[in-house]
Amino acid sequence: MICTDVSPSEPGVAQWRQQFLRELAQPLAWVEALFDRQPDMVFSIKDRSGRYVSISQACAERCGLVHEGDAIGRTARQLFPAHMAERYMAQDEQLFRTGAPVLDNLDLTLFANRQPGWCLSTKLPLHDRAGRVIGLACLSRDLEEPSRSGMVDARMAAVVDLMLARHAEPLGVEMLADHAGLNVAQFERRMKKIFRLSPSQYLTKLRIDAAARLLQASDRRISDIALDCGFCDQSALTKQFRALTGLTPLAFRRWVRDIRPDNA
Repeated sequence: MICTDVSPSEPGVAQWRQQFLRELAQPLAWVEALFDRQPDMVFSIKDRSGRYVSISQACAERCGLVHEGDAIGRTARQLFPAHMAERYMAQDEQLFRTGAPVLDNLDLTLFANRQPGWCLSTKLPLHDRAGRVIGLACLSRDLEEPSRSGMVDARMAAVVDLMLARHAEPLGVEMLADHAGLNVAQFERRMKKIFRLSPSQYLTKLRIDAAARLLQASDRRISDIALDCGFCDQSALTKQFRALTGLTPLAFRRWVRDIRPDNA
């Protein structure tokens, strides 16, 4: 019998997991191999100087390279068209400056046929053992159908950038649609096609993501976090947070920090 009913919170499980990961050979090889089998997704890791440490074969081929190893040590400026590279590097610099991930961002990319298109990108900071951000990991998924049918353009991407940057502000759907050059119905259809969420649902997701990061990384009062993330009060945050995660903000904070309720 291989399976055992062991709770993740039981003593020794964390040490077992760390030991397993330490003994894992070639920790990047299996990640690269997984994404090499996903032609509509590209994966990469960069250091703080923007040099590629790892890149999937699909990404390498889009850059005109024969093998992913040809990209190692090079930067986005050396691999992508200038307008794409500058956008990627600006995102990277924001992540390194703030330590906050870049989630579900609309970006220009190259498809497998080397034609430009759009993708959804997520970038996460990578830390060393001292907790310092030393690089980032990026995963991008092609939006081939929406972009080729005209669902995504530069104005639409700019509106998503605005929502990412100003999600804590009261952003009206009418104003966002106007910025995209669309009426409200058109804007809502495009948001649902791209993100499978309405504009209001997408904004709520951004706010919940921001609140979750603050709950995990800080000891700030939940009422202050609620206001900083765009909720009118703590009650509004709690209602939305519980609906999306199944936990109250306080229960989530205890869970991610592995704090027992009776010791909190």
